[in-house]
Amino acid sequence: MTNRQSYQTDLSDARWALIAPVLQEWRDQRRRRALDIGRPPIHDLREILNALLYLDRTGVQWRYLPHDFPPHQTVYGYFAHWQRDGVFEDLHGLLHHLTREAEGRDSRPSAGAIDTQSVKTSTSVPLTSQGTDAGKKIIGRKRGVITDTTGLLMVLLVLAADASDSAIGLRLLDTAHHLFPRLRKIWADSAFRKTCVEHAARLGIDLEVVQRTPGTRGFAPIPHRWTVETCQAQCTHGVGSVGVSSGSFQSRRLYQPGGRVRRSRSMASSCWSAWAMRRCGQQLSRRVVIQPRLIQL
Repeated sequence: MTNRQSYQTDLSDARWALIAPVLQEWRDQRRRRALDIGRPPIHDLREILNALLYLDRTGVQWRYLPHDFPPHQTVYGYFAHWQRDGVFEDLHGLLHHLTREAEGRDSRPSAGAIDTQSVKTSTSVPLTSQGTDAGKKIIGRKRGVITDTTGLLMVLLVLAADASDSAIGLRLLDTAHHLFPRLRKIWADSAFRKTCVEHAARLGIDLEVVQRTPGTRGFAPIPHRWTVETCQAQCTHGVGSVGVSSGSFQSRRLYQPGGRVRRSRSMASSCWSAWAMRRCGQQLSRRVVIQPRLIQL
């Protein structure tokens, strides 16, 4: 790591130790595919990731990245390669696996919650990749997620905001069933009460609609659904939206600054590659599915 004044978004040594083997293996594979020809890499992978975390947290444009980070063209190049090569999904799957085990749970979740949310996009996102949510009067994109019972993200789907909740639910269920065969129970709101319930049953999943308690006034956590609602709120209030923040990670949930195992119920969970939901919108197609993958080190 270079000698510079640290930023609050920088990775701690313990968190970097979780991620470093995956990124180094990616770099080594690229060198092998290129027959080890060309100039050796000169930029520290940790600094590249620190730069992405700084961008995600502060929301600055690429060109305004502080000069003590690698050049913004280099940082964006790594980001594009990692997104294309599935590195973010690999990291998410690994951290999801480790976080659940650290909290004394089976690494393969058996229950979760599903939800959607329409969000506005930045002015740099082309209108052709957006839609209008007529019910909420929002022009932008719609984010569909399934989380486990601790709020860790399992599946993310980003569509134009004019997509129906049922259409999103069907695709989320198919993806979750493929990636998590042990999944048997999902809680949802009334937007998924018909088509999705029947489709889930065919997949062997019990999708239960959880209603707000009649007569409740003001804010009240909804049983079983509060985890996915909290995850959505974390995604919305983060400048970079769903994004590189996941591991800002699920590794936070694994380690405190002193390196101790963390058992908090923090909802700092999201899917790395979907950072492009608000940023780099021109690189995001109208319909994108993020599918975390588990890998072995």
